[in-house]
Amino acid sequence: MDTKTGMLVLAGICILVLAIGFLRRKAEIVLNFFVRSILGVLAIYVINAIFAGVGIEVVAGMNAINVLTIGSLGTGGLALVYGILFYNLL
Repeated sequence: MDTKTGMLVLAGICILVLAIGFLRRKAEIVLNFFVRSILGVLAIYVINAIFAGVGIEVVAGMNAINVLTIGSLGTGGLALVYGILFYNLL
């Protein structure tokens, strides 16, 4: 192993140790984000199915932008996604 590869491996290990220490303190925030993201995806699926059954042609996609928005903002993010879609209907 040459010097450059050894330094990169050592730097990667240091970053991993720092990330574990950071996440240990912030585990609640990360867990809340993942729970909101999963529930948000389920809510998008259910709302899209309800709107399709009623005949409203508003469909929110399940993509990274929507998942990050809902994961960050929670129910406000879900309302924001559908609010933008309904605004585009006008």
